[in-house]
Amino acid sequence: MRAFLKKEWMEAVRTGRLWILLLVFALFGIMNPAIAKLTPWMLELMGEQLAGTGIRVGEITVDAITFWTQFYKNMPMALIIFVLFGSGSFTVEYQRGTLIPVVTKGLSRRKVAAAKMIMLAGMWTALYAICAGITYGYNVYFWDNGTASSWAFGVFCFWLFGLWVIGWLVLFSTVVGSSTQVLLGTGAVVTGAYVLGLIPVCKKLLPAKLMGGLSLLQGMEKPGDFFGSILTTCLTILLCVLAALIFFDRKKL
Repeated sequence: MRAFLKKEWMEAVRTGRLWILLLVFALFGIMNPAIAKLTPWMLELMGEQLAGTGIRVGEITVDAITFWTQFYKNMPMALIIFVLFGSGSFTVEYQRGTLIPVVTKGLSRRKVAAAKMIMLAGMWTALYAICAGITYGYNVYFWDNGTASSWAFGVFCFWLFGLWVIGWLVLFSTVVGSSTQVLLGTGAVVTGAYVLGLIPVCKKLLPAKLMGGLSLLQGMEKPGDFFGSILTTCLTILLCVLAALIFFDRKKL
């Protein structure tokens, strides 16, 4: 598995996928505070233009909560981009037939699948940490993060939600044969979880609740309100991993 992990890492570097994702997540990390800082200035310019029409733009206060609010608005897009790049992790191998000589020479199928899972989860964790770290650093420089309630727990929740999405991505990758089908399946599950999350009875237990970091920042909810969702998410990730290993064992390469 170590050899296959090395192969996955070299492929991510040589194809430029890693560098593109690194650039995207770093840009999102810079954009979070940049947009928050520029918003009052932009509204001030708009206020001068709209003053003649009788529309008055009120004063906007920018603080650490504003920075983290922008973070939670941008991270879903960053996750979508990550999923787009990761959707071909298995399917490209199927289409090229590159897994056949590896498996026939004795490498366990489960180790192949595990190596790909570890690489996707590791890349998500590292890239997410870079993005959140840049946002945190700007907040420390400009403001005091202490004004944002439970910001660290909120960051953890969205990271776990990302792992949940990756779990479904891997599961569909071991069942279907094209990147399009992987994206459609993963998207359908995430959309379904989001729609069911609109029902108050289901909201507390569904993984989609982990995207609600803004309610933590504003003090509307407490970390304890997320524990049911965290438990459901962790169990789902475990089931996705186990199912993916079983399906990959039976997958026709």
